[in-house]
Amino acid sequence: MLSGLFAPVSELLEAAGGEWGVYLEDLQTNEKLAINENQRFYAASVIKVPIMAAVFAEAYAGKLALGDKLKLRQEDLVGGAGVLQHMTPGTEFTVYDLVTLMIIQSDNTATNMMIDLVGADSIRSIMRKTGMENSSFYNKLMVVPAELEGYNEITAADIASHLRYLATGKVISYDSCLKMIAILKQQQHRDRFPFLLPDPDGEIIGMVPKWEFANKTGSVTKITHDVGIFYTGPHAISVSLLNKGLAQKDAASVMARIGRLLYDTYGPKT
Repeated sequence: MLSGLFAPVSELLEAAGGEWGVYLEDLQTNEKLAINENQRFYAASVIKVPIMAAVFAEAYAGKLALGDKLKLRQEDLVGGAGVLQHMTPGTEFTVYDLVTLMIIQSDNTATNMMIDLVGADSIRSIMRKTGMENSSFYNKLMVVPAELEGYNEITAADIASHLRYLATGKVISYDSCLKMIAILKQQQHRDRFPFLLPDPDGEIIGMVPKWEFANKTGSVTKITHDVGIFYTGPHAISVSLLNKGLAQKDAASVMARIGRLLYDTYGPKT
Protein backbone atom coordinates (compact mmCIF):
# COMPACT_ATOMS: atom_id res chain seq x y z
CA MET A 1 0.00 0.00 0.00
CA LEU A 2 2.94 2.33 0.57
CA SER A 3 3.87 2.15 -3.12
CA GLY A 4 0.61 3.90 -3.93
CA LEU A 5 1.70 6.87 -1.82
CA PHE A 6 4.98 7.54 -3.62
CA ALA A 7 3.48 9.92 -6.20
CA PRO A 8 1.36 12.04 -3.79
CA VAL A 9 4.17 12.24 -1.22
CA SER A 10 6.69 13.23 -3.91
CA GLU A 11 4.32 15.91 -5.19
CA LEU A 12 3.90 17.34 -1.69
CA LEU A 13 7.66 17.54 -1.17
CA GLU A 14 8.33 19.08 -4.57
CA ALA A 15 5.63 21.72 -4.11
CA ALA A 16 6.89 22.62 -0.63
CA GLY A 17 10.55 23.02 -1.54
CA GLY A 18 13.45 22.65 0.87
CA GLU A 19 15.43 19.44 1.30
CA TRP A 20 13.71 16.27 2.52
CA GLY A 21 14.68 12.87 3.80
CA VAL A 22 11.75 10.44 3.99
CA TYR A 23 11.54 6.81 5.03
CA LEU A 24 8.21 5.07 5.59
CA GLU A 25 8.13 1.34 6.33
CA ASP A 26 5.35 -1.13 7.00
CA LEU A 27 6.94 -3.06 9.85
CA GLN A 28 4.87 -6.17 9.14
CA THR A 29 5.27 -6.47 5.37
CA ASN A 30 8.64 -4.62 5.11
CA GLU A 31 7.25 -2.51 2.25
CA LYS A 32 9.14 0.80 2.10
CA LEU A 33 8.80 4.29 0.66
CA ALA A 34 12.16 6.06 0.65
CA ILE A 35 13.18 9.47 -0.71
CA ASN A 36 16.70 10.86 -0.13
CA GLU A 37 16.87 8.40 2.76
CA ASN A 38 20.67 8.55 3.07
CA GLN A 39 21.02 12.34 3.10
CA ARG A 40 22.49 13.62 6.36
CA PHE A 41 20.54 16.17 8.39
CA TYR A 42 21.35 18.00 11.60
CA ALA A 43 19.67 15.77 14.17
CA ALA A 44 18.25 18.44 16.51
CA SER A 45 16.18 16.75 19.24
CA VAL A 46 15.70 13.49 17.32
CA ILE A 47 19.09 12.49 18.75
CA LYS A 48 17.27 12.08 22.07
CA VAL A 49 15.79 8.77 20.85
CA PRO A 50 19.16 6.93 20.75
CA ILE A 51 20.19 8.74 23.95
CA MET A 52 17.13 7.17 25.62
CA ALA A 53 18.17 3.77 24.27
CA ALA A 54 21.69 4.25 25.64
CA VAL A 55 20.26 4.94 29.12
CA PHE A 56 18.11 1.79 28.97
CA ALA A 57 21.11 -0.22 27.77
CA GLU A 58 23.20 0.94 30.73
CA ALA A 59 20.33 0.08 33.07
CA TYR A 60 19.98 -3.39 31.53
CA ALA A 61 23.73 -3.92 31.99
CA GLY A 62 23.39 -3.06 35.69
CA LYS A 63 25.51 0.08 35.49
CA LEU A 64 22.63 2.22 36.74
CA ALA A 65 19.00 1.87 37.80
CA LEU A 66 16.12 3.75 36.24
CA GLY A 67 14.99 4.54 39.78
CA ASP A 68 18.31 6.17 40.73
CA LYS A 69 17.93 9.82 41.69
CA LEU A 70 20.01 12.63 40.28
CA LYS A 71 20.25 16.10 41.79
CA LEU A 72 19.59 19.02 39.46
CA ARG A 73 22.59 21.36 39.52
CA GLN A 74 22.75 25.02 38.57
CA GLU A 75 25.34 24.19 35.93
CA ASP A 76 22.95 21.66 34.35
CA LEU A 77 20.38 24.30 33.42
CA VAL A 78 20.18 25.18 29.72
CA GLY A 79 17.54 26.95 27.64
CA GLY A 80 15.30 25.82 24.84
CA ALA A 81 12.58 23.25 25.41
CA GLY A 82 11.63 21.73 28.76
CA VAL A 83 10.59 22.64 32.28
CA LEU A 84 13.73 21.71 34.24
CA GLN A 85 15.41 25.01 33.36
CA HIS A 86 12.77 26.65 35.56
CA MET A 87 13.15 24.22 38.49
CA THR A 88 15.09 24.79 41.71
CA PRO A 89 18.68 23.46 41.72
CA GLY A 90 19.02 20.73 44.33
CA THR A 91 15.70 19.08 43.37
CA GLU A 92 16.07 15.34 42.76
CA PHE A 93 14.60 13.40 39.85
CA THR A 94 14.76 9.71 38.95
CA VAL A 95 16.58 8.67 35.80
CA TYR A 96 13.28 7.36 34.41
CA ASP A 97 11.58 10.72 34.97
CA LEU A 98 14.47 12.57 33.32
CA VAL A 99 14.29 10.27 30.28
CA THR A 100 10.53 10.87 30.12
CA LEU A 101 10.98 14.65 30.22
CA MET A 102 13.74 14.39 27.60
CA ILE A 103 11.32 12.66 25.21
CA ILE A 104 7.82 14.00 25.84
CA GLN A 105 8.80 17.64 26.47
CA SER A 106 12.13 17.52 24.61
CA ASP A 107 13.76 18.85 27.79
CA ASN A 108 17.33 19.90 26.98
CA THR A 109 18.48 20.05 30.60
CA ALA A 110 17.28 16.46 31.15
CA THR A 111 19.01 15.44 27.93
CA ASN A 112 22.38 16.83 28.97
CA MET A 113 22.07 15.15 32.37
CA MET A 114 21.52 11.83 30.58
CA ILE A 115 24.52 12.45 28.30
CA ASP A 116 26.68 13.10 31.37
CA LEU A 117 25.28 9.97 33.01
CA VAL A 118 25.98 7.45 30.25
CA GLY A 119 28.70 9.16 28.20
CA ALA A 120 29.12 9.73 24.47
CA ASP A 121 30.65 6.30 23.82
CA SER A 122 27.54 4.46 25.03
CA ILE A 123 25.34 6.63 22.81
CA ARG A 124 27.52 5.95 19.78
CA SER A 125 27.54 2.25 20.65
CA ILE A 126 23.75 1.95 20.67
CA MET A 127 23.60 3.88 17.40
CA ARG A 128 25.95 1.35 15.80
CA LYS A 129 24.00 -1.58 17.22
CA THR A 130 20.76 -0.26 15.72
CA GLY A 131 22.19 0.28 12.24
CA MET A 132 22.72 4.04 12.37
CA GLU A 133 25.81 3.76 10.17
CA ASN A 134 25.65 7.21 8.56
CA SER A 135 24.71 9.14 11.71
CA SER A 136 26.87 10.75 14.37
CA PHE A 137 26.76 12.05 17.96
CA TYR A 138 29.19 14.60 19.34
CA ASN A 139 27.58 17.36 21.38
CA LYS A 140 25.21 18.16 24.20
CA LEU A 141 22.11 20.22 23.46
CA MET A 142 22.18 24.03 23.68
CA VAL A 143 25.89 23.86 24.52
CA VAL A 144 28.07 24.84 21.56
CA PRO A 145 31.80 24.19 22.01
CA ALA A 146 34.18 26.83 20.64
CA GLU A 147 35.96 24.09 18.71
CA LEU A 148 33.44 21.65 17.30
CA GLU A 149 34.65 18.09 16.77
CA GLY A 150 31.56 17.35 14.70
CA TYR A 151 27.79 17.63 14.55
CA ASN A 152 24.92 15.43 15.70
CA GLU A 153 23.60 14.14 12.38
CA ILE A 154 21.07 11.55 11.23
CA THR A 155 19.59 10.15 8.03
CA ALA A 156 15.99 9.07 7.49
CA ALA A 157 17.15 5.50 6.80
CA ASP A 158 19.24 5.40 9.99
CA ILE A 159 16.54 6.66 12.33
CA ALA A 160 14.12 4.24 10.64
CA SER A 161 16.53 1.40 11.40
CA HIS A 162 16.70 2.48 15.06
CA LEU A 163 12.91 2.63 15.27
CA ARG A 164 12.65 -0.82 13.70
CA TYR A 165 14.91 -2.25 16.41
CA LEU A 166 12.75 -0.65 19.09
CA ALA A 167 9.41 -1.66 17.58
CA THR A 168 10.47 -5.29 17.10
CA GLY A 169 12.21 -5.73 20.46
CA LYS A 170 15.56 -6.42 18.80
CA VAL A 171 17.80 -4.19 20.97
CA ILE A 172 18.58 -4.40 24.72
CA SER A 173 15.51 -6.45 25.72
CA TYR A 174 11.83 -6.83 24.90
CA ASP A 175 10.87 -5.12 28.17
CA SER A 176 13.23 -2.21 27.53
CA CYS A 177 11.76 -1.67 24.06
CA LEU A 178 8.24 -1.87 25.47
CA LYS A 179 9.04 0.83 28.03
CA MET A 180 10.72 3.11 25.47
CA ILE A 181 7.80 2.86 23.03
CA ALA A 182 5.43 3.64 25.92
CA ILE A 183 7.40 6.82 26.68
CA LEU A 184 7.37 7.85 23.02
CA LYS A 185 3.59 7.40 22.94
CA GLN A 186 3.29 10.07 25.66
CA GLN A 187 4.82 12.69 23.35
CA GLN A 188 3.33 16.15 23.89
CA HIS A 189 4.53 17.69 20.59
CA ARG A 190 1.84 16.72 18.08
CA ASP A 191 1.96 19.63 15.61
CA ARG A 192 3.43 17.70 12.66
CA PHE A 193 2.65 14.20 11.39
CA PRO A 194 -0.54 13.65 13.49
CA PHE A 195 -1.91 17.20 13.26
CA LEU A 196 -4.63 16.44 10.68
CA LEU A 197 -5.63 13.08 12.12
CA PRO A 198 -9.03 12.61 13.76
CA ASP A 199 -9.45 12.42 17.51
CA PRO A 200 -7.99 9.00 18.38
CA ASP A 201 -10.43 8.34 21.24
CA GLY A 202 -13.79 6.66 20.76
CA GLU A 203 -17.06 7.91 22.20
CA ILE A 204 -17.14 5.13 24.82
CA ILE A 205 -14.58 5.10 27.64
CA GLY A 206 -12.04 2.33 27.16
CA MET A 207 -12.43 1.91 23.42
CA VAL A 208 -9.30 1.02 21.45
CA PRO A 209 -7.81 4.26 20.01
CA LYS A 210 -8.21 4.83 16.28
CA TRP A 211 -4.46 5.50 16.15
CA GLU A 212 -1.38 6.00 18.29
CA PHE A 213 1.93 7.64 17.45
CA ALA A 214 5.13 6.90 19.38
CA ASN A 215 7.23 9.81 18.19
CA LYS A 216 9.94 12.40 18.70
CA THR A 217 10.17 15.78 17.02
CA GLY A 218 13.20 17.97 16.43
CA SER A 219 13.50 21.65 15.55
CA VAL A 220 16.02 24.44 15.13
CA THR A 221 15.91 27.31 12.64
CA LYS A 222 14.78 25.88 9.27
CA ILE A 223 15.26 22.32 10.54
CA THR A 224 12.05 20.39 11.25
CA HIS A 225 11.77 16.66 11.94
CA ASP A 226 9.17 14.16 13.11
CA VAL A 227 9.98 10.46 13.50
CA GLY A 228 8.16 7.59 15.14
CA ILE A 229 5.96 4.51 14.89
CA PHE A 230 2.40 5.06 13.65
CA TYR A 231 -0.08 2.46 14.91
CA THR A 232 -3.56 2.14 13.45
CA GLY A 233 -5.72 -0.98 13.49
CA PRO A 234 -3.49 -4.00 12.79
CA HIS A 235 -0.80 -1.85 11.15
CA ALA A 236 2.50 -0.42 12.44
CA ILE A 237 4.26 2.04 10.13
CA SER A 238 7.71 3.48 10.80
CA VAL A 239 7.78 7.19 9.94
CA SER A 240 10.93 9.28 9.41
CA LEU A 241 10.36 12.78 8.05
CA LEU A 242 13.36 15.13 8.00
CA ASN A 243 13.46 18.63 6.51
CA LYS A 244 15.84 21.53 6.19
CA GLY A 245 15.34 24.82 4.43
CA LEU A 246 11.70 25.53 5.29
CA ALA A 247 10.07 27.53 8.07
CA GLN A 248 8.81 25.15 10.76
CA LYS A 249 5.11 25.81 10.04
CA ASP A 250 5.57 25.07 6.35
CA ALA A 251 7.46 21.82 6.95
CA ALA A 252 4.98 20.81 9.65
CA SER A 253 2.10 21.35 7.22
CA VAL A 254 3.64 18.92 4.72
CA MET A 255 4.26 16.34 7.46
CA ALA A 256 0.63 16.66 8.59
CA ARG A 257 -0.60 16.01 5.05
CA ILE A 258 1.64 12.94 4.80
CA GLY A 259 0.16 11.79 8.11
CA ARG A 260 -3.33 12.14 6.71
CA LEU A 261 -2.36 10.20 3.57
CA LEU A 262 -1.09 7.33 5.73
CA TYR A 263 -4.18 7.38 7.94
CA ASP A 264 -6.52 7.38 4.96
CA THR A 265 -4.59 4.40 3.53
CA TYR A 266 -4.19 2.29 6.66
CA GLY A 267 -6.73 3.62 9.16
CA PRO A 268 -10.34 2.61 9.88
CA LYS A 269 -12.64 2.80 6.86
CA THR A 270 -15.76 3.76 8.80
